Amino acid sequence: MKDGFRFLMISAMYENGGNTTQRFLDGHPQMLVYPFESQLGTRLVNDSLTSFFPVKYRWPVFDLAACALDDYRMIIDEEAKVRARTPNVSKFRHMPFDFSDDERCQIYQHYINREGRSRPKNISAFFRSTFDAWKDYNRSGKETVFVGYSPVIVVDAEKILSELPQAHLLHVVRNPWSAYADTKKRPVPLSLANYLLAWNLNQYFALTFKLKFPGRLHILRFEDIIENPLKVLGGLCRKIGLNASSTLKIPTWNGRELKEVYPWGTIRKPEPKANLATAKELTVQERNEIRVLARQYIEIFNYRNFIHS
Repeated sequence: MKDGFRFLMISAMYENGGNTTQRFLDGHPQMLVYPFESQLGTRLVNDSLTSFFPVKYRWPVFDLAACALDDYRMIIDEEAKVRARTPNVSKFRHMPFDFSDDERCQIYQHYINREGRSRPKNISAFFRSTFDAWKDYNRSGKETVFVGYSPVIVVDAEKILSELPQAHLLHVVRNPWSAYADTKKRPVPLSLANYLLAWNLNQYFALTFKLKFPGRLHILRFEDIIENPLKVLGGLCRKIGLNASSTLKIPTWNGRELKEVYPWGTIRKPEPKANLATAKELTVQERNEIRVLARQYIEIFNYRNFIHS
């Protein structure tokens, strides 16, 4: 990492394919892809969007009076910490993961004590220490870019791209019918109205910040990614200065092929046929209501003819 902290952050509304995109990027030899959701938020996040989105998915806020150890403990990072500390209750317990959260904490503090404490330096230290502590990580020796994924973090894109000059943000959008149909499978799903309000907000922020940060905020449709991941994600890679690796063809975890993406998300098979079948699980009433609530972004992202009522 001779040229500083190069970073790609993936964002997507819930069930919009963020986890799937992360897994397609996972095997890329030039990327250090975080193993799970990189839930960077802290409980100090408090703004007008806090009631909409969980703080664990937001860009973190740190206490000015804190120290490196305090900062590390504040970062929620639930999925990785649960897998490391209580693996038997983790939904990822079936995947090999030789990683100590305590060791990462020590390495993190070493970075901060050496380089100083600030939000961008905290983020850099968090990702660097993760891969330093991950013992069975499948390295290529060619890695230059760290990759994280946190749902809805596009709402904080202005902070991310302003604070990290070598960062890019990829926002993934999926048609709202399939997305809502998958959301309904959760134990306590959002209502249709609340889900579409949040879905719309994600697209608003993505399009707005794409104008403010041309060439650094990228928007891809989930449908295009799963149709031809090598072509679509390869194009993204070239835009951020990387090669279009053949590994982009299949979803992996630590370079190991995944037969299905679940439990990284509710999407199991990232295939066009399955995506359309998921949308068809909705009732005609639900389909029509979504068409009304998401009408402007259905037009912008060319979803008008994705499914008929």
